[in-house]
Amino acid sequence: MSSSKKDEQEQELIAALISGSESAFTKIYDHYWLKLLSLAYSHTKNKEVAEGIVQDVFISVWKRRNDISIHSLSGYFAIAVKFSVYKYKQREQRRKQIEKENYYQDILIADDERIEVRFLEEYFRGVVEQLPEKCRMVFNYSRVQGLNNPEIAREMNISEKTVEAHLTKALKTLKGSLKDAGFLFLL
Repeated sequence: MSSSKKDEQEQELIAALISGSESAFTKIYDHYWLKLLSLAYSHTKNKEVAEGIVQDVFISVWKRRNDISIHSLSGYFAIAVKFSVYKYKQREQRRKQIEKENYYQDILIADDERIEVRFLEEYFRGVVEQLPEKCRMVFNYSRVQGLNNPEIAREMNISEKTVEAHLTKALKTLKGSLKDAGFLFLL
């Protein structure tokens, strides 16, 4: 087929596309899909991304068929795919940059949280250390070692009521100290 005959057929296809012919669109799609997919893949090295880009280009052509000016289908599609690949790469680069910024921000927040936790633990230990000896021992047996009241009573050779009294005193002291220090949110 001569070049001018081919150009004439292409111009007829473009005119039919612009007028809304679905069969013209299907012919164009069938003819260019694989070529454009290959072009997009050569730039992205990702089949799914390449397919999405080509699909988006075809959807855009169909939606904007009344507003676009196409002189050469192969030229138009090649530019459209390259531009879409460029936009995709820009979006990916921006996404990675945002991801990286958020990652470092998350690390900083985690570091701040660890510092706050460490501060609270130290403050808490300081308050526990201020408790009377038996009260502190009961509290440590209960909250640090996880013993229940009867086990603490046997361990310290005191009554369970005395264990309860020491725990009540310890918890009341801790709550008061935390409240005084402005840690109301913990209560």
